[in-house]
Amino acid sequence: EVQLVESGGGLVQAGGSLRLSCAVSGGTFDDYVIGWFRQAPGKEREGVSCINKGEGRIFYANSVKGRFTISSDNAKNTVYLQMNSLKPEDTGVYYCAAGLWWHVRGGIPEYWGQGTQVTVSS
Repeated sequence: EVQLVESGGGLVQAGGSLRLSCAVSGGTFDDYVIGWFRQAPGKEREGVSCINKGEGRIFYANSVKGRFTISSDNAKNTVYLQMNSLKPEDTGVYYCAAGLWWHVRGGIPEYWGQGTQVTVSS
């Protein structure tokens, strides 16, 4: 059973930065695509970014391109989401997820983390 634990959320002013971490355990790190999703109050969960480490394939939602960067540290079995130039509309619960590429891209990954809150004040 793969387990995903997010950390790094918090409160930040608009224009600021945060780095989220997703620690992966219980599986072979390279076997899974790791993605980040977010859900704002009253809105549907949306895919933010995902990474296929083995193929070097990366996806970003248009709303975060140029501001967010996804990366992985294989030695630590951890995937990061560096979020810069944050906007109030980036506020939400951010979830880490793992699975096959098209499952993650389709919003139906095999595994989910518990989420971490990101709040961007104006």
